[in-house]
Formats: sequence, structure tokens, C-alpha cells
Amino acid sequence: MLAVGNKVIYPCRGPCLISSIITTTVDEKPTTFYKLVVLNDGHGTLFVPADKVQTVGIRPLLNQPEIPGLLAQLRRPSTASTDRRQRVRDNLVLFRSGSAFDLAEIVESLTERIETKPLSFGERLTLEKAKRLLVYEISEVMGETKQEAEDSVDRALTARTRTGLCAA
Repeated sequence: MLAVGNKVIYPCRGPCLISSIITTTVDEKPTTFYKLVVLNDGHGTLFVPADKVQTVGIRPLLNQPEIPGLLAQLRRPSTASTDRRQRVRDNLVLFRSGSAFDLAEIVESLTERIETKPLSFGERLTLEKAKRLLVYEISEVMGETKQEAEDSVDRALTARTRTGLCAA
């Protein structure tokens, strides 16, 4: 059960704080909403019906012990499709899941792809957004600045690149 003061992840928006729980009448029925305050640079407020939390994909933040595994995923070689259309479809599914590990898969695969071939405009935007959401969550979980979290992600991606070059 979610409670006021909890931090959660809203897919495609990043970390949010549950600031209040509101019950109001919608279509003559009492409906409960979670009021979420977006914690990233974009700020904003979201109202999510309590009965739609699972459908929307809201989840708790990762735990600190999960972050090293998340960063380790960024070091692995990609298994993404070489077909651009299939990659776009796959990345859309991964994005919608709201999982930090799925975001890491997007970042890892598109970063690897950009090293061999230019990304389309849409894929560049996807890479930037996935990386930004990953950085926001790592920053919140680890209590770091966004810059420190981004540096951690970049170090993991650089280690992947160096490992891949050494193996070739």
C-alpha cells in the first residue's frame, strides 16, 4: 500500500513523492487519488486513481543494493535487434514497463549502437530520455546529485566500451 511521503517511480516521468491522498466524487462515485509531485527537473503534479496504480506501472524506487546490478547491466554487450523498426518497438515496450533495468537495457543498446552507426532523431531522443530517467532514479536512491549519478552511469558505459574493445 502506498502512503503519503513514499517515493515512487511513475513510468516516463521518473521519481515522484506521494504528497497526499485525495478522495473526490467522479461520476457520482467516491474515487481516491494519489497526488504525486514529480521530483526531477521538470517538476509538476500528477493525480493517479488509486485503483489504477498497477495499470499505470507505478512502483517503489529501487533499493540501494540493487544499484550495482543496474550499473553492471550497462557494462554488458547489447542483444538489441539490428533492425531499426524492431528496436523502436522493443524500446517502446521497455519504456512503458517503468523498470529501471529496462531503461538500462535501452541506454546500453542505443549507446552501443551509436558507436557503430548514427542514431535516428527519435532514437537519440529515446536514449537521452531513458538515460535521464535512469540518472534521476539513481540520484534519488543513492542520495547523490544528478551529476554524480550521471557520472556513475557514464563510467559503467565506458567500462562496457573498453571491455568490448579488449575482447575484439
